[in-house]
Amino acid sequence: MLAACSLLLAAALHAQDENEKQKHYDPTNWFAGGSVSLGFSGGSYSSFLVGLHPHYGYTVAKWIDFAAVANFEYQSQRDVYNNKYRTTIYGLGAFTRIFPVHFLFIQAQPEYNFIAQKFIPYNSGIGNIKSTLHAPSLLVGGGLTTSRSDKNTFTYLSILVDVIKDINSPYVDGYGNLLPIIRAGINIGLNRGKRK
Repeated sequence: MLAACSLLLAAALHAQDENEKQKHYDPTNWFAGGSVSLGFSGGSYSSFLVGLHPHYGYTVAKWIDFAAVANFEYQSQRDVYNNKYRTTIYGLGAFTRIFPVHFLFIQAQPEYNFIAQKFIPYNSGIGNIKSTLHAPSLLVGGGLTTSRSDKNTFTYLSILVDVIKDINSPYVDGYGNLLPIIRAGINIGLNRGKRK
């Protein structure tokens, strides 16, 4: 998975945009940024989720971006019996974004996540139960952006789903149903001072 991500990023660096007649490497095509995930629910089954997903990439053409991405996420849940569940997720991946128009994109993101879980039963005499899992994912979806006209600096909102649906994936529920992933983020163009 990591090798595939590296090849994807390497391909982005060597690709050329014929529409723009770009014949050489352009340092102003680099960008960085990231998105956040936040969720919570109350009631008898309460949950809280917070995540950070930084990325670093290169614009190959006006209509396509490639980037490497990291995942850091924490989830806390409490069930109706007052048992607690704690989950920490970290992983690596890469995404391709295709922009059919300047304010809309389609995204595909292969990634691999490592998951550390802790079950804290209400009856403390049982003791905590810890486990570690890992899972591949392929997130597919799309989103809306503010204008891309300012050399890769924009904000965005996306919704993705994991089409692999691995049993250990953090993006499916206990019944194997897809959970929509909603992320808000920012993209910042780099090396602005090097623009010709």
